[in-house]
Amino acid sequence: MLRRTLLVPAVLLAGSIAAVAWQQGPPQLPPPKPAPQGQEPLITIMGGPGTVPHYAVPDFLPLTSDAETAAAAKTLGRVLWDDLRFEREFDMIPRDTYATIPAARSATDVPFDRWKEIGADGLVIGTVQKNATGLHVEMRLYQVQSGRVAFATQYDQTSDRGRAVNVRLFAHTMSDDVLQQQVGLRGVARTRIAFDTDRLGEPVAGPVEKRQVKEIYICDYDGENQTRVTINRNLNISPNWAPDGRSIAYTSYVPGNAAIYVSFIYQGILKTPAGTSPQFMNFLPVFSPDGSKIAFVSNREGNNEIYVMNTDGTNVRRLTRNPAIDVTPTWSPNGQQIAFVSDRSGAPQIYVMSAEGGDATQKTRESYCDRPTWSPAPFNEIAFTSRTSPGVFDIKILDLASNQVRQITFGQGTSESPAYAPNGKHLAFASTRGGGWRYQIWTIGRDGRDPRPITKAGGNFMPNWSR
Repeated sequence: MLRRTLLVPAVLLAGSIAAVAWQQGPPQLPPPKPAPQGQEPLITIMGGPGTVPHYAVPDFLPLTSDAETAAAAKTLGRVLWDDLRFEREFDMIPRDTYATIPAARSATDVPFDRWKEIGADGLVIGTVQKNATGLHVEMRLYQVQSGRVAFATQYDQTSDRGRAVNVRLFAHTMSDDVLQQQVGLRGVARTRIAFDTDRLGEPVAGPVEKRQVKEIYICDYDGENQTRVTINRNLNISPNWAPDGRSIAYTSYVPGNAAIYVSFIYQGILKTPAGTSPQFMNFLPVFSPDGSKIAFVSNREGNNEIYVMNTDGTNVRRLTRNPAIDVTPTWSPNGQQIAFVSDRSGAPQIYVMSAEGGDATQKTRESYCDRPTWSPAPFNEIAFTSRTSPGVFDIKILDLASNQVRQITFGQGTSESPAYAPNGKHLAFASTRGGGWRYQIWTIGRDGRDPRPITKAGGNFMPNWSR
């Protein structure tokens, strides 16, 4: 049994920057409590020989007769099905095939024989009930063949000052719990993606001419709940999540020159750890895996070089020393190396160096590379943007163990700026592949399968996935 108290977001202003404030911060797994009656020792649901298990997730059962509970029951089943399908660990039986199967009379009175007929190995039966403070949800995952409970849990969510509870977060939490319990996978249903967008078409604030306005937004992994973070009518780009998910670093041109801002989105606090200057620029910030440092690019000594500083702006150190341009740093998962792009060989290529600086090793030999992003463990690879034909860019992945490069997008529009999900199984990227000239944010499996658009409005760029 799991219990969570969730509050609906409000927007706080920090100067000209908006902070999306949830009182409890990003979703976390709550402390476990005793499971509902009927749960047995751990059962791992298996499919047939050589196949993954087939899962079914019908609508939840509403235990109270009000419209809110009825709507929540449908949303829970639909969103949980979508979340589980995204990870591709199970074969999700299409929900339109459930129509001929009688609904369960209760969480324990289930027509298993009918679910066997459509090939279900695992079956989620859930209930939702409205109470004085919010909603109470219970979920059981059954092994259909035996009718035994493989996993059971329950959640409570309290509404804040009469606002509706976040029903989707119930489903996201259940999905992550099922994946962890059944296959040992950290799901991404409760993660978020940050990106910059020009969707508002607002005029630039202040006297600066011919500068495009872009604001930082965040959304759920599937594109829902798109929320504005910056409100300054200026150019804000390249967001990067802190490892704890409580702050976002990004590049902003509010001071005139590029500067690094860190927005603590649950506190309404804004900082500029590297300071601002009319003489030089600081840009493209990236948090270290432990959250203690930020790597970034600066021309403070005349040339674009890679620097690193503590997150409070102290101990600024220059890492690269080359007359070529060095940009777009990304940290290795253990924080001991940094990959970046340099044109020191004549064309922009990816290099890797120690996080303390020193000699760098060239890793790619493409016609043009940009925006490397290092995968989380257990994968050991770097995804990057590669020019594959004149004016066309695609996403490629370099396996660092074998030095082999594979391509996962293939000229359907142009695709750029990959960013790994925290479990390494997916990437977000910006692409025109949906038609037209505007960029949208897409997600795709690291194997190149299951591309999905998650934005539609305006142009959207430079995604970054929370960890």
